[in-house]
Amino acid sequence: MQPFYKKLPILLVVAGLFASCSVEDLIPSTEAVTQEETQYTIKSGAHETTNPFKPLKTNKIKFSVKFDKTAKYSTKDPNNQADINKLYGMADCNSFHHTNSARFGWRWYQGKLELHAYSYANGVNSSKLVSAVDLDKWYTCEIKLEDNKYVFQVGNQKVEQPRGCDGEGVGYQLYPYFGGDETAPHEINILIKNEK
Repeated sequence: MQPFYKKLPILLVVAGLFASCSVEDLIPSTEAVTQEETQYTIKSGAHETTNPFKPLKTNKIKFSVKFDKTAKYSTKDPNNQADINKLYGMADCNSFHHTNSARFGWRWYQGKLELHAYSYANGVNSSKLVSAVDLDKWYTCEIKLEDNKYVFQVGNQKVEQPRGCDGEGVGYQLYPYFGGDETAPHEINILIKNEK
């Protein structure tokens, strides 16, 4: 039989785990888990927010998004107004996102907020308009990772983009990013809810 002092480190770890839990943590909840929205704020003069590294292995990314009036902007160089900002998606094919990835892009262009399919396949970037959307309304966006193609969907609008691999998507989460060449001209707020 092991002496008590040799068991002490294990007992302390177990006691610490229980001490950090409340009684509610130990009882399974019967309530449905709701998908909370996250506000992503890109500060004036910045490209992105600080986000955790999140590995992903999936065949689908589905989320809802809502933009407010901060999505309206003018670039310093008028030629940059057509640039596509990045919204949400994933790196793919177990590679860097500038090699293989799929995400929605967005821009304020000619008085409208547009959502775009934005992807890389074996280092080649391409984008296509999916839909124009309204401010202050929720829209569900979905990216399906199929063999050799991505299918982007907003409402009834669908667009396909080439994919550099097949099978299940393996990569990491991609978050909101402003630019292009320029940084955000003012603070921009985007609400996102992950969906199943």
